[in-house]
Amino acid sequence: MRPRGDHNAGAGGANAPLLDVEGFTSMAEPEHPKHARPDHEILDLIQRRWSPRAFDPSRDVPDTDLGRLFEAARWAPSSGNEQPWRFVVTTRRETPEAFEELARSMTARNQAWALAAPVLMLVAVRTTIEKSGSENQHAWYDAGQAVAFLTLQATELGLSLRQMAGFDHARARAACRIPELFEPVVLIVVGYAGDPGGLTVPIHRETEVQPRVRRPVGDFVYWGRFPA
Repeated sequence: MRPRGDHNAGAGGANAPLLDVEGFTSMAEPEHPKHARPDHEILDLIQRRWSPRAFDPSRDVPDTDLGRLFEAARWAPSSGNEQPWRFVVTTRRETPEAFEELARSMTARNQAWALAAPVLMLVAVRTTIEKSGSENQHAWYDAGQAVAFLTLQATELGLSLRQMAGFDHARARAACRIPELFEPVVLIVVGYAGDPGGLTVPIHRETEVQPRVRRPVGDFVYWGRFPA
């Protein structure tokens, strides 16, 4: 059965029940306003994953759970098994100076909420193939897959994370002592979701409880060729 294109969303919309391949109609009400309202049955982990800005500053992430996150990233697929991703991890409690130095690379708008999270990490990627030294055109894609695996593992453990593109790459490179062969990709904060009422920026408080919106499948899946 092909995924429903949803070009006729007006007949039922993104929240209409669907009939899956086994003929079972399912559209349970999400437990949280940020949980996905899928048109097709998906993994519970994917449905529950979302990216908060509000984090609980009183709860640290156990080292064992951090280890599980990186073990999940370890098993992500990569072109030629290059595994070009690297994670530089800082925590507010155990490595406060490194945490603060890396945090200063964030935009002021991100610093307004991200400093409450107990873990701040930088993802870097090796841009060349180790054996040949030639450009690895798939490195960034592969790093994204590793982060996706890490993200789903975090969701399974009851953790939350948010990825940030808003940071000074040169400053992050200096803070983390990143070698020339690697490029900064993204900053990630990890912790436990907190009270949105504690966010200082009004739009952040508002979006923290608004349902997420995604394109319908028919907007990005084409059968055979791109539409004319």
